[in-house]
Amino acid sequence: MDAYVHLVPWILLIPLAGFLFNGLLGLSSESFRAMKPLIGGVATLAVFIPFLIAMWLFFVMTGESEAATVSLFTWIEAGDFSTDIGYRLDQLSLLMTLVVTGVGALIHFYAIGYMTGDEGFWKFFSFMNLFIFAMLNLVLADNMLLLFLGWEGVGLCSYLLIGFWYADMSKSDAAKKAFLYNRVGDFAFLIAMFMIFQIVGSLRFEDILAGTALFSTDQVFLIGLLILIGATGKSAQIPLFVWLPDAMAGPTPVSALIHAATMVTSGVYVISRLSPFFMQSPELMLFVAVIGGFTAIIAATIALTKYDIKAVLAYSTVSQLGFMFLALGTGAYVAAMFHVVTHAFFKACLFLGSGSVIHAMHNVEHKLHEDRKHVHFDPQDMRFMGGLRRYLPSTYKTFLIATIAIAGIPPLAGFFSKDEILVMTFNAGMGAYGAVYIGLWALALITAFMTAFYMFRLTLGIFHGDFRLPKKFSKTQGYEQHLHESPFTMTSVLWVLAGLSIIGGFIGIPNFVVATFTGTADVNLLSNWLDKVTLDTDLILSKQVEWMLLFGSVLVAIAGVFVAFHLYDNNELEAPDARIAERFGALYQVWSDKYKVDEIYEGLIVRPTVRFSDRVLAAFDMKGIDGFVNVIASTVRFAGSVVRYFQTGLVQTYAFGIVLGVILVLFMLLFR
Repeated sequence: MDAYVHLVPWILLIPLAGFLFNGLLGLSSESFRAMKPLIGGVATLAVFIPFLIAMWLFFVMTGESEAATVSLFTWIEAGDFSTDIGYRLDQLSLLMTLVVTGVGALIHFYAIGYMTGDEGFWKFFSFMNLFIFAMLNLVLADNMLLLFLGWEGVGLCSYLLIGFWYADMSKSDAAKKAFLYNRVGDFAFLIAMFMIFQIVGSLRFEDILAGTALFSTDQVFLIGLLILIGATGKSAQIPLFVWLPDAMAGPTPVSALIHAATMVTSGVYVISRLSPFFMQSPELMLFVAVIGGFTAIIAATIALTKYDIKAVLAYSTVSQLGFMFLALGTGAYVAAMFHVVTHAFFKACLFLGSGSVIHAMHNVEHKLHEDRKHVHFDPQDMRFMGGLRRYLPSTYKTFLIATIAIAGIPPLAGFFSKDEILVMTFNAGMGAYGAVYIGLWALALITAFMTAFYMFRLTLGIFHGDFRLPKKFSKTQGYEQHLHESPFTMTSVLWVLAGLSIIGGFIGIPNFVVATFTGTADVNLLSNWLDKVTLDTDLILSKQVEWMLLFGSVLVAIAGVFVAFHLYDNNELEAPDARIAERFGALYQVWSDKYKVDEIYEGLIVRPTVRFSDRVLAAFDMKGIDGFVNVIASTVRFAGSVVRYFQTGLVQTYAFGIVLGVILVLFMLLFR
């Protein structure tokens, strides 16, 4: 690989060039801002060309290839500490690069059609290219400090993109919320870096993993816990998950980019990169698994109660990230990365499909505003939809394919990756802390049922039955004629992602499935690919148990789909939801209130901090800091008012001063 590693910097420099091209010309030339095809084309190529380079590297690399590094220049050098702008090309970083650039290029192409009417078109694509550049720094960095630069970069870009429509205060607040919650995790991650450097003397991944024996058990647990806190911020795990649903305030392509292929997978990638380190502490692994398992089911229960199409998908993302962390906690790093890949395909398809739906519903909203002034109509509310499959056929078919994939129905992609996570969780139940892992497996199985249920609730509520409007418009007819399919730039991307959602799972087909029929037991392409860079737990289950677990997960998914069809295929949402709410009582209300996590943070942290700032810090600022500055200013003013009397402007006065000074100097020289 050393012969080709010189191509790696171009993977990063091309998106950076796209950012500078659109950003600088957009700032300086008003006529350039009107060239939207050029802007969108340059931005898309700035991501697609790196994808082609990554594909070339993929074809020349094998699962046995050694990691290669390239150093551009020394970045920081202070005392014994030195770090480079250096990049590492191995199987894990290349896999993430393919996902980031491949899915990212599709989202860029989709956004050309979606954002065409926006005045900030040039700025949007500049930020998108910068986001890709930051994410590529994160996944390709050969040291933790450069990774942290990308880590902070995606946080900054998420702030810019979530709050892209900053004139709307709710969107601006969502951007600030995402930024602040990520800073909590980032602070913990930074402390972990300091501790690692103190012990190893380096922040290069190669040195850290080679020096794992230098860490004591307590140090592994503490440092790993700090890294996990950082990961819970970026990857939206409890207790720092509340920013991600609010991130839906950004344009839909941003939601797809953040939720599917980039920022939220950062935590999964970092822990996978440091898998030999994490495997040293079974207690740390258990902690990761518990965080993932509870995040998965908490987010799934909230998704059951939501009517906003993007909110359902947001909580679905949080839940699927919980599955990934559950896999990490069981030592199934390949399964976690497998779910990262498949999730990128079907979740990007779902988010972009929701954007196509919202795009169509905006036409109805505009017509309603033309007919009736000051009408409140939410184009993202599922209760105002229904029957859209007749008007958006491509969107419906691709959305349905992605829904089947995320529900875990074979042979689509989500089935293979989710089943592997369930199998590995059950497998972990055969070792230390077995009872806890079996409990987490049962929790994950319930979550899988709920995923199939709420995703088909979403699909049926949007596309099946008849088109419906709010009750106050029930006498108004003909609004559905304003619904139409999205342009080619949008639907073509949906079909590509739907195709990947169908076939993507075959890169990780379980070995036992093929071995049962052919005797060949080494067919899992992804496992073979990542074997040199991850340290996976051995699978000790028999084939019979694996088959039982596989059939069990399929039956659970089918049961979720069946219940959803039974309740929602008659084009109703509120009536079945009311029956569910009645059955679960106060528990359903807790789900609907999102476990009041935001309210808890508001009461315990936000309001006390604001009150302390108003009553103590503001007073200290005005009376302490400002008072000190005012005293200095008054002293200088007083000194000036005294000294100015000596500045008379008369030559005789200045001559007298000079003579007096000479006498004083002579006196000092003579008498010392």
